[in-house]
Amino acid sequence: MRDRAGSFIRQREDYVAFIPNTLPPEPPLNIDVEMIDLLSQADRSLGRLDGITQILPNPDLFVAMYVKKEAVLSSQIEGTQASLIDVLDVDETKDKSKEKPIEEVVNYVKAMNHGLIRLEELPICLRLIKEIHQVLLQGVRGGERDPGEFRRSQNWIGPVGCTLAKATFVPPPVPEMIKAMNELEKFIHDKELRIPDLIKIGLIHAQFETIHPFLDGNGRVGRLLITFWLCYKEILSKPLLYLSYYFKKNRTEYYDRLMDIRLKGDWESWIRFFLKGIAQVSDESIITAKKILKLKEEHSQLINSQTRNPSNGLKLLERLFEQPIVTINMVADMVGISYPTANNLVTEFTESGLMRQIDQNQRNKRFSYYNYVQLLQEGTELI
Repeated sequence: MRDRAGSFIRQREDYVAFIPNTLPPEPPLNIDVEMIDLLSQADRSLGRLDGITQILPNPDLFVAMYVKKEAVLSSQIEGTQASLIDVLDVDETKDKSKEKPIEEVVNYVKAMNHGLIRLEELPICLRLIKEIHQVLLQGVRGGERDPGEFRRSQNWIGPVGCTLAKATFVPPPVPEMIKAMNELEKFIHDKELRIPDLIKIGLIHAQFETIHPFLDGNGRVGRLLITFWLCYKEILSKPLLYLSYYFKKNRTEYYDRLMDIRLKGDWESWIRFFLKGIAQVSDESIITAKKILKLKEEHSQLINSQTRNPSNGLKLLERLFEQPIVTINMVADMVGISYPTANNLVTEFTESGLMRQIDQNQRNKRFSYYNYVQLLQEGTELI
């Protein structure tokens, strides 16, 4: 069982690299009673999550905010120092040193959206994976490390400054990496294998992280693949499930489970961990969606009873679900009203508790749709 996932092979340059076996695992995955139960829970939770998109007043706005949250969380796992508030913040005078981390998160959003659009024309394939990587690293940290191209040199994983010889894990050398990626693409599209879709994407994600085909950005691309798969297989009609929060919260176990695949051939423990994450995150997303629905209903009633022009107030409320941190100029543009009217509307929202001023500036004041931001930012605080 030790060589079930692959073998550690000493290279001529005197380092040991891991050469993965092709999928599916051999001997076959032991889908026992516990795994069947976890798979059933994950399927049910995903079904409920997909169903809630049918009752959201504007699911695309909800999805847009969730994509931003996922972008922040996935980037934080890789060390990016940006919070959800940083990404939503519109203040033009904010600390310029934060711009690069924020651009990394923005690129993640672009990569997600690019991939979802391309899935209408392409299946999940190596070409799409390279395209996603190019968007992800364009003009940011790692942008000099061949965006959109598989690596042409050996990479490794370990503490900052460690050498190849002392790395925690060394992925396959370039020739074996290219072969492994080609085999992974075949596995993705093999329709004869009778493997449940959620288990299959768990295998795909782990194998991708083991192959580590890029010089940078492998973790983020690997997590994007999970969402792309769920949409590609029409398990979700909207991209509403993101595991980065679960992986961040259980960071040590996440990496340990992946290493146990390589060291012990223990695919089963990884799949159980993965399925638990799908069920848990789906249930949390459902709770959040219901809270947002309740928030919108309560705040709509408040606007109808406490604003002089409820029509403008409801228009602003709708837009705040997409952009919850605003200036008065932004409100004027969002609603299509004059600056004085926008100023009065923001004052009404602030006095009724719908919005809060988040700085002390006298000019270009920024306001937050506070309760909504509080719901969304859970887990995105910087470590």
